Amino acid sequence: MLNRRTFMKYAAAASAGVVCASCDLGYSLAQSVSTATRRQVTVGGRRITTVDVHAHCAVPAVLDLVKGTPLEVPARRQLEGNLGFPVNAARIADMDKDGIDVQVLSINAFWYATDRDLARRMFDVQSQKLAEMCKAIPGRFLGYAPVSLQFPELAAEQLEYSMKQLGLVGAAIGGSVEGEEIAAPKFDPFWKKAEELQALIFVHPQTAAQSTGITKRVQGSGALGNVIGNPLETSLALAHLIFEGTLDRFPNVKICAAHGGGFLPSYSARMDHGCSVFPDQCKGPTLKKKPSEYLKQLYFDSLVFTSEGLRHLVNEHGASQIMIGTDYAVPWVKGPVDHILNTAGLSDNERIAILGGNAAKLMKVPN
Repeated sequence: MLNRRTFMKYAAAASAGVVCASCDLGYSLAQSVSTATRRQVTVGGRRITTVDVHAHCAVPAVLDLVKGTPLEVPARRQLEGNLGFPVNAARIADMDKDGIDVQVLSINAFWYATDRDLARRMFDVQSQKLAEMCKAIPGRFLGYAPVSLQFPELAAEQLEYSMKQLGLVGAAIGGSVEGEEIAAPKFDPFWKKAEELQALIFVHPQTAAQSTGITKRVQGSGALGNVIGNPLETSLALAHLIFEGTLDRFPNVKICAAHGGGFLPSYSARMDHGCSVFPDQCKGPTLKKKPSEYLKQLYFDSLVFTSEGLRHLVNEHGASQIMIGTDYAVPWVKGPVDHILNTAGLSDNERIAILGGNAAKLMKVPN
């Protein structure tokens, strides 16, 4: 975590007019940035550096690469919607109001159907621009690499390059890859590299209604493709990582699942009984521990909406496994910091861990 003096220095530089000239983003990040409006979060009298591990962005320059291809539609959809909210003064103002010191930026994957050449070029553009966004106002942003997971060996190379050369802290991946589970053995080269680098891998659903096969069931009112589909895709991805033995093969890999990990963390005990009730349906590798116990080595964001939901997540899996997630700039939650502060039954140490301590340790942010 960055100390108060360092943050004040960065804020002063921003107020003086720091501009992301090399980003080719077309705006100044410093406009209207003021320490006077920045919420200072304290727990037990201690100033806390808060870290939001689930925040979206998009890279306009990628449109030049995908113009005229099927990828142009999802790229434009991201840029024109909440997922493309720019890294600008308005974002900083929102962070300051919410008491978020650091956002970890991710680009939702929409490129898993590309060939290797286009995948390389898209990664080059997106990763470079993302790194530039993170450096525009030091201390406020970190980033996950937009790796080409459809080519696992290439994704492993991209992850290493992103962390060692660009200063990114891990990778953001989808919950599946063109119908394939991320637990499939073909993805082991990526998981091996992620474990070796101790990278934080952020798993976020994409086109969930289609990838989970529930498209027909989520028609009608209620935004069910998102409300049901997104947590379902994450739940399935985590369950496969457990039952296909990925988490046994790579026990030290660091995975954070969006949206509180989906449905699985709240109902994980059913997994423990499934294979005893239906042994004929459990032909995978022999696990080293109960299925539910693997969730204790995973991480989850705090986007579960209610204090009771957060309290349950803490009780089931520990405050050491939870970090703030806002889904910015999708307007799911108001007062993400207050959600942590106001949840009854949490100790000061647990609140500090969720607000930023866990993220700082995982991403090796200096204190």
